[in-house]
Amino acid sequence: MTEAQRSPFHQSFYVANCMEILERFAWYGMYTLLALYITSPVSQGGLGLNQSEKGLIMGIVPFFLYLFPIVSGALADRYGYKRMFILSFIIMTPCYYLLGHIKDMGSFMAIFMLVALGAGIFKPVVTGTIGRTTDATNRGLGFGIFYMMVNIGGALGPLIAPIIQKKLGWDWVFTFAAIWIALNFIPVLFFYKEPSTQPTNKSFKQVMQEMQLVLGNGRLALLIFPLLIILVAYNANLIPSLGNFSAGWITLFLTMVLIVLSVLWDVFNLRTSKQNPLDIRPWYRQTMKIGNKAFMVYLLIMSGFWTVYLQLFITLPSFVRDFVDTGDLVNALHALGPWFYDVFAAINLDAIKEELLRLAPTYTVNATSGSLESARAAMASLDIRVPTAELSSALLQISNEPALASQYANTWAEKYRQINPGTLLGLDFLMIVFCQILISNLIKKWPVLPTLIAGTALVSFGLWFGSLAHGLVMGGTLVATSILIFATGEMIASPKSQEYVASFAPQDKVAMFMGYYFVALALGNLFGGLLSGWLYQTFAIDMSQPNMMWSIIGLLGLFTCLALYIFSKTMQHDIEKQQQLAEVN
Repeated sequence: MTEAQRSPFHQSFYVANCMEILERFAWYGMYTLLALYITSPVSQGGLGLNQSEKGLIMGIVPFFLYLFPIVSGALADRYGYKRMFILSFIIMTPCYYLLGHIKDMGSFMAIFMLVALGAGIFKPVVTGTIGRTTDATNRGLGFGIFYMMVNIGGALGPLIAPIIQKKLGWDWVFTFAAIWIALNFIPVLFFYKEPSTQPTNKSFKQVMQEMQLVLGNGRLALLIFPLLIILVAYNANLIPSLGNFSAGWITLFLTMVLIVLSVLWDVFNLRTSKQNPLDIRPWYRQTMKIGNKAFMVYLLIMSGFWTVYLQLFITLPSFVRDFVDTGDLVNALHALGPWFYDVFAAINLDAIKEELLRLAPTYTVNATSGSLESARAAMASLDIRVPTAELSSALLQISNEPALASQYANTWAEKYRQINPGTLLGLDFLMIVFCQILISNLIKKWPVLPTLIAGTALVSFGLWFGSLAHGLVMGGTLVATSILIFATGEMIASPKSQEYVASFAPQDKVAMFMGYYFVALALGNLFGGLLSGWLYQTFAIDMSQPNMMWSIIGLLGLFTCLALYIFSKTMQHDIEKQQQLAEVN
């Protein structure tokens, strides 16, 4: 297709992309460090929680973040995009700030949930703007540009946030996130115009009824949501053991009871409805119904992709901090020059000294392997990877002569310095910034589903390849390479999956359908967070087998590829019919 044949982009297309940069800057600046913040010791300004609690927070809150667009996308089609943008920024700005000043788990999750609400309002509106301001001639390029803008913001966050954290402290990471969001008031108030399709005059009830036609009815929701609540409650240790029955068995029992009761209720209502075919029943007397079956199956399969994808943020930072020696990358930065070394391998000498002074008396009193491992983990949180024998000797000496803490801090900062894992994640975003347009142009004529399979396979392989860095001298280089492989798969799969949804969504429901797309991300976040917590605790910590953890994640990716292949052979024709209808409308 020539440039003349391609439709020009609407002004709001460019404004939406600019707002996306700032919103992603805020989110990824916070989110790429969140796993480290949650598990860092309280003495260093972190929350001091364990891996399971980390998985719970990073699973549940983003789960709701990606569920909110189901409603907010529909509301945007009803009340207008600009109003929803403004509402999202009003919510997010103060809540990002408060995240850095809340230290107990309950309050942190509550404020984080409000951030998720604001982001959940923003997401379908910005993607809906891209969908409404593009057509068949420029949609592929438009979503490729949009995904590149996502990753410009995503690249800035992981590069700058670790520097802010080292120089100013954890609370400033969240303060700067609030500032980036606040800047978005300028483009939305002065430059953003509603896309050509105007807000509908449908009532809220009509909007909700349209949602049922796509997702399913209230009876189906009455089964799905309690099942998710049971899953979350089990992982939050809220389901107790009873007698000889463990919490796992109790959870399985509750799940089976809920499913059996739902099926029996459907059988009863189906029988009575046949006897009274003209009977109009309330929602709870209806049988469970799935709306757009092909679309819902697609979303369920894509939740597998996002479960694997999100391990880059939920699991990889902890893995790099705890199991990978990135000293080879530090040496490479040192060779490049003092600026690269000081900026991208930044370290806080005062924090190291204070931590040594805090650890030394405790270790002297309780010199066990467990306390030594805790001390090593505390130093790793400060990007210092000290051999256990040397750390043990140093702590004993510092307890007798505290002045040595400063000497050890300076020596170890040069000898055992590590790259902050959040900084490494910036490679993923930088790769996408520089290569997304090229990749989008190369794959623009590829069939969607084979493209998604190829991208998912690369994402899975990239994560598994990174597991080889455990215990190797060139560990940092291997992890960096794995992130680049991962990024290539992401560039192939992620924008194509969104373009696919926009291609068959009716024009007056684009934001609503893009909101539904986030159901896959919601489930991916929930499953990814809970899976990460369990895998990391079981295989990485308890069994000291992090490679097995990554192998399981890789197999999940391959299973997703198989599911996409089966979908392409059995349900693709249903999606094609919807695409034809969307083009006619």
